[in-house]
Amino acid sequence: MNVAVIGAGSWGTALAVHLARSTHAVRLWVRDAARAREIADGRENARYLPGIALPELSATSDLALALRDAEIAIVAVPSQFCAEAFRALGPHLAAGTTLVSATKGLELGTLRRMSEVAAEEAPGHPVAVLSGPSFALEVAQGQPTTVVVASAELAVAEAVQRAVSSRTFRAYSSDDVIGVELGGSLKNVIAIAAGIVDGLGYGHNTVAALVTRGLAEMSRLAVALGARPDTLSGLAGLGDLVLTCTGALSRNRRLGQALGAGHAVAQALAELHMVAEGVRTTQAACDLARTAGVEMPIAQQMRAVLYEGKPPREGVDELMLRTLKRE
Repeated sequence: MNVAVIGAGSWGTALAVHLARSTHAVRLWVRDAARAREIADGRENARYLPGIALPELSATSDLALALRDAEIAIVAVPSQFCAEAFRALGPHLAAGTTLVSATKGLELGTLRRMSEVAAEEAPGHPVAVLSGPSFALEVAQGQPTTVVVASAELAVAEAVQRAVSSRTFRAYSSDDVIGVELGGSLKNVIAIAAGIVDGLGYGHNTVAALVTRGLAEMSRLAVALGARPDTLSGLAGLGDLVLTCTGALSRNRRLGQALGAGHAVAQALAELHMVAEGVRTTQAACDLARTAGVEMPIAQQMRAVLYEGKPPREGVDELMLRTLKRE
C-alpha cells in the first residue's frame, strides 16, 4: 500500500521504518526541509532515532508529495500541532484515504480527542487511531510489539489492522475509540507521577500502588465519557500504563524522575529535549474530570506539581493521607 507518515519524530519515524520493512511504499513527511534532506541522504534520523538504519522509504518536506496517492495517512505529531496538521493535509488527500492518528494526547481548551480533531479538520475520510504499549525505539529495532487499532467503523479498524500487522508488530482491532484514545492519553499523567515516585527514592510498593490506583482513575473517567471498561484493562489501558510507568525509555517517566530529584518543571522539560505529552494532558484530564464529575486525585496532584509549584513530595504525601475508603 501507499502510506504517508506525517511527523518525523521518534514515533513517526519508527512507524515509517516498520511499514517500509513490511513492503509498503512509505513517504515520511518532515517539517523542516534541511532535516528531510539529512534523513534522505544519511538514511538515518540522527536526532530522534540515532543508530537505526532506514529501509527504503522517501523523506520529504513537501506535504502534497508525501500524500500523493496515499491510501493511509498516519499522523504522528504532538497533540498541540494535530489540528494544524490535519487541516493542512485535507486538501491533498485522495478520496477514500484513511486517516490514522498515532498521537496520544488531548487538545487543550477544546478537550478534543485526536480522532475528533481529524474528523473535524479533515472531514470526509475514514478515521482510525493506533495506540498501545509501544516504545518507538523497540518498534524500529523490530522487537515484538502489540497495539490496538480502533475506529467507530470496525471495518476501517480491521483494514488498518491488516495493513500495519507483521511478524513483529501485531495489531488488535476495536470499535471503542474513546477507550483506546483516553487510555493512551491518560497513562502519560500517571507515568509522570511514577517517575516522581522513583525520583524521590520510593520503592516498588509505591509504584505498584500508583499504577493500580492510576488505572482506577483512568477507567473512571473513560467509562464516564463512554468507553468500555474492558478496553482500559487491555493493551491501550493497562498495557500502555505499565510500560510507560516502568520503562526506562518513557519520556513522561523521565520527566517525573527529574521533578522528583528536585529539578524545576522548566528545567526538567528543557533537559528532556522531546515533548512529554503528559504535561498538557494533565491539564486536559483535570478539565475533563471536572466536567464529567469524576474524581482523579493523582491527576489533580500532578496538576498542582506541574502548574502550581507544589513540591512533589507533598503531592505524594497528600495522596497517602486522603480519607480512607473502600476499594
